[in-house]
Amino acid sequence: MFANYLIGLREGLEASLVVCILVAYLVKTGNRSKLPPIWLGVGIAVALSLSVGAVLQFGSTQLTFEAQEMLGGTLSIVAVALVTWMVFWMRSTARHLKAELHGKLDQALAIGTGALVATAFLAVGREGLETALFVWSAVQATNDGARPLVGALLGLLTAVILGWLFYRGALRINLAKFFTWTGALLVVVAAGVLAYGIHDLQEASILPGLDNRLFDISATIPPDSWYGTLLKGIFNFQPNPSVLQAAFWALYLAPVLTLFLRPTRTAAPATTQPS
Repeated sequence: MFANYLIGLREGLEASLVVCILVAYLVKTGNRSKLPPIWLGVGIAVALSLSVGAVLQFGSTQLTFEAQEMLGGTLSIVAVALVTWMVFWMRSTARHLKAELHGKLDQALAIGTGALVATAFLAVGREGLETALFVWSAVQATNDGARPLVGALLGLLTAVILGWLFYRGALRINLAKFFTWTGALLVVVAAGVLAYGIHDLQEASILPGLDNRLFDISATIPPDSWYGTLLKGIFNFQPNPSVLQAAFWALYLAPVLTLFLRPTRTAAPATTQPS
């Protein structure tokens, strides 16, 4: 549940910040009449994200077991790729996101209403689709449809409240640090989702080695215990992973987390030579 709360908070806060920046810019530049297209774009993005989640959830139940496992494994890997791209993109963009959005909004205002709808739709839709895909992967991994959804909804609700507080000027935090620490936690969560995706592909007989276990500590950490459930819910922990699962988990987590936490380099100011 915490992992899905985190993804809902992270993705929701990104979308909330984007919407707040767009709305505030239109209000401050005297373009309040252009707000309806922004909200229309946001509404379309939310509706599309919910539709994708519903199609994934109800459409997959009509498939055979092998097809379900293949779909689950493939989409888990896609979700990991999207989340990985997202955390690196936000890490590099957080400091100048406002200026970038202002530039895009100026271009959209010059083009017309349709461009404003598209700007809001693309800004919010990306986060919405990533959330739908990641939460669906978590539901498949935990075999629990309630808690992952509740966690994601609570995260999104928190994000909306934080976004409103940002807009009102009542809340100020260091966004660069916030996205760095939540991004690092999401990389750990994504590693677990990747491992479970490999497990699904093994059960679909696409990848070998399902019964080749690296270790089995099910007696020490029973999957149905409260702490086993907690570890599975947060990190997709499995007490008896296959060698292939563990290998993919380590090969993803070690380099990605190292690259993500590596200090960013700032360009040195140019010096002028005396004439």
